[in-house]
Amino acid sequence: MLVLAPLAAPGYVLSYDMVFVPRQPLRWELVLPSATLPRAVPLDALVSLSTHVVPGWLLQRLVLAAILLLAAIGAGRLVPGMRTGTRLVAAVAYAWTPYLAERLLLGQWGLLLAYAALPWLAGAALRVRAGDRRALLPLAGWAALAAVTPTGGLIALATVVVLTSSWLAAGVTLLLDSPWLLAAALTDADARSDPDGVAAFAARGNDWTGALGALLGTGGTWNAQTVLPSRTSVLAPVGTLALLVLAGFGLRELWRRWPAGAAARLTALAAGGFAVALLGVVPGVRDLLKWLVMTMPGAGLVRDGQKFVMPYTLLLCLLVALGAERAAGRITDRTTGRVVLGAVLLLPVALQPDLALGAGNRLRPVAYPADFVVVNRLVAADPGPVVSLPLAAYHSYPWNHGRTVLDPLPRYLDADVLTDDRLRVGRIVVGGEDRRATAVRQALTSGAPLADLGVRWVVVQRVVGTPAIPSTSLTGLRMVHDGPDLDLYVNTLRREVTTW
Repeated sequence: MLVLAPLAAPGYVLSYDMVFVPRQPLRWELVLPSATLPRAVPLDALVSLSTHVVPGWLLQRLVLAAILLLAAIGAGRLVPGMRTGTRLVAAVAYAWTPYLAERLLLGQWGLLLAYAALPWLAGAALRVRAGDRRALLPLAGWAALAAVTPTGGLIALATVVVLTSSWLAAGVTLLLDSPWLLAAALTDADARSDPDGVAAFAARGNDWTGALGALLGTGGTWNAQTVLPSRTSVLAPVGTLALLVLAGFGLRELWRRWPAGAAARLTALAAGGFAVALLGVVPGVRDLLKWLVMTMPGAGLVRDGQKFVMPYTLLLCLLVALGAERAAGRITDRTTGRVVLGAVLLLPVALQPDLALGAGNRLRPVAYPADFVVVNRLVAADPGPVVSLPLAAYHSYPWNHGRTVLDPLPRYLDADVLTDDRLRVGRIVVGGEDRRATAVRQALTSGAPLADLGVRWVVVQRVVGTPAIPSTSLTGLRMVHDGPDLDLYVNTLRREVTTW
């Protein structure tokens, strides 16, 4: 309630990759994309199915609330021992991390579903390893929740393999990853990635401790716009050090209370994920990663290595809770011990207070302009390929308070909508794989008519800092809607789709 308070207002929270619409159409491209890599498979298809049952605004609230609730309860239940205070420390710590805050502002709620499922998945995996075959069913359920995105699926698979050593459990988890694996195998897009993305998506530091310090504090995302101001304060590295000291104090307790080898396996999983996060930071290794993503299909998944700090985050929160319990237990006065435990409980909130109230009201809902409804109706009456201009993956809209968000038209319209699949990070432009986007870019650069590409519709959006669109690019197009936020053009040449 404290984090999601602004969502009490009506509307949609649109922040970077987080795009919800009233009713997302279900198209075959969402299941098996032919021109792009399956970055949102099966997530987009699941959202489309869900919005045919509940409206998008309600689905968004249910999902975000579930992430925070499942993360907190799951981490608390995973703590070995029966002390409620200790479990509360782990719950608050795991639901109030820089990792969660940064990925939430990045709009990567699909990845955060894996984050919320991880403690539950780890608990089920430990039960399977202990010989409880009944735990295979909850293990499959939590692995399925994590596998709604490829990265979440990989982390779930690694968790099951490391914690269970069970071929059956690993096979079930791999089967749950099959939707995006199959889509990756069948797509026409080049599964190799632009090596410039290694530098663009490498973990970044916020203070003198650099990337290593940020990662140790579970932060370090590549997008500085999604880092809360509290993470750049002088207290951030001090707070990280305090948490690490508490974690070191709780390490022995975890090894003592969990079954033999279980703590070692979770530690190994966390260390492996942390090592992946460092790949784009360490000189020499960074060059190796560039070569890898450029030559090996699918290796681009590890470019944004900070995502894989997720198991380390879970381990850190468990150890902090056990360290706080051990420290409080050494104090003879019970009242003082409880005060110490309460202080540690509030420590994550004190170190990152600006996550409250929707990260300082940055998660404020907005309403889609009426133009979206009109354009959607016109396109649905005469379906055909759509080009969204300005050609960019992300836009800053005046009606979205100037906040950056992924172009919502591909999810709002029941049509094949083309946007730019390249990503700009500072001065770095990370190349995409969609050949159609390349053709549109070339046409815009040369001023060639877009109608010659065989597109049916062109939508021109009003965005902050709208670049000029060559008038010759609109030759052969007739305006059918002139709105304050969207203009819609139809191809009067009525050519068959050829180069599309």
